[in-house]
Amino acid sequence: MRRARRAAPAPLPVLGLLLLGALPGLWTVLLRRETAAVQLELEPEPRPPRARWGWNRSPAERGEPSGGGQKTFRALLAVPAAGQEERVSPEQLGAAGSLSPAAGFSPVERGIFWSRDLEAQVPPGFAAEEAAAWLAAARAARVAALERGGCGRSSNRLARLSDGSRACVRYGITPEQIQGEALSYHLAGVLGMQERLPPMALALVEARGRQWEPVREELRGSLWAEGAVVSLTRWVDNLTTVVAPAPWGAEASGGRWLQPLSAGELGGLAPEQLVELVQWSDLILFDYLTANFDRLVSNLFSLQWDPRVMRRATSNLLRGPDGGLVFMDNEAGLVHGYRLLAMWDPYNEPLLRSVCVFREGTARRVAELHRRRSAAAELRRRYRAREPLWARLGFLSERQAELLQARVDFVHRHIAHCRAQ
Repeated sequence: MRRARRAAPAPLPVLGLLLLGALPGLWTVLLRRETAAVQLELEPEPRPPRARWGWNRSPAERGEPSGGGQKTFRALLAVPAAGQEERVSPEQLGAAGSLSPAAGFSPVERGIFWSRDLEAQVPPGFAAEEAAAWLAAARAARVAALERGGCGRSSNRLARLSDGSRACVRYGITPEQIQGEALSYHLAGVLGMQERLPPMALALVEARGRQWEPVREELRGSLWAEGAVVSLTRWVDNLTTVVAPAPWGAEASGGRWLQPLSAGELGGLAPEQLVELVQWSDLILFDYLTANFDRLVSNLFSLQWDPRVMRRATSNLLRGPDGGLVFMDNEAGLVHGYRLLAMWDPYNEPLLRSVCVFREGTARRVAELHRRRSAAAELRRRYRAREPLWARLGFLSERQAELLQARVDFVHRHIAHCRAQ
């Protein structure tokens, strides 16, 4: 009995030695897991003031299975793990040419580009020929009536033109807002994403001029200045609101918001969700280049006093009947936004870094503008060729042109970083 008592403590040191011996193996497993998760490193940021939307529809209304809303936006725009890339075969396409939800395809090619088959499903938006025809008609038409409401600020008006079409007439608080609207529209053309913006032309307010003569009395009540430059943007029927494609509020509270995760998250999404994400990736890149703070960035800022702001509709972003996103009201871009970079870039840069999957055509155009250092020159050439009233508002200052090129270079480096992962 005494021997048994003396021998009982002996297994404890042995067990400790066994645990110590197992630690290297456990450490190796943890390292492998950590290495397998390819994540972009974000620079330290200030405590996140929070953002402005989230899906306020049920999973059934969004066309996704129950529980699908738990996927975060950062997890959707992600770098694919090695070995997960593959092309979508013709057999994986549905009868109408749409991607089959059960096909098991990979939506990403060569690590960082949306697949060609997925891009083919993106709604075409405003075709170049259609936009050119509308712009020519709008410039030649007379303004038959001006109505309040439906076009944003109280100083704006909804115009009914003599050809029967309608347009939003935007009167800027300052001329630089109209300048930013026009330059943003033409920069979208340089980037190959102008089909996501409704056609926009400049017009000169002249109460006794041919274009405005039928609404001379309405102009007196509008308080618009004679000779002011306004923008005419094509009115589009049946647009609906858009919310962010994931509940970002939960991310912000967890302190891990806006960080890309592995692209395995993309595989379980419905085709319509993937098609929307293709458009979101262009939107985020576009808003970074223009420094537009009046969309996602202001939403992020608003989270600091309104934690539910992500669950409401996104400002200045709408969806057409075919599912295509429409980038509305870009007057904060390029000019006004560039004056406020110090305030908004702490949100703008992490937002860009949260995207690591791009349209290949967009990435190619950015690379060319970087290589040639021609961002401002290309924008100026297109603006002067396509907008007869461009000289009324002028172009970017030399400093603003330098900022545009610097932001193009930053995006190019970010895409290269994503590729390197």
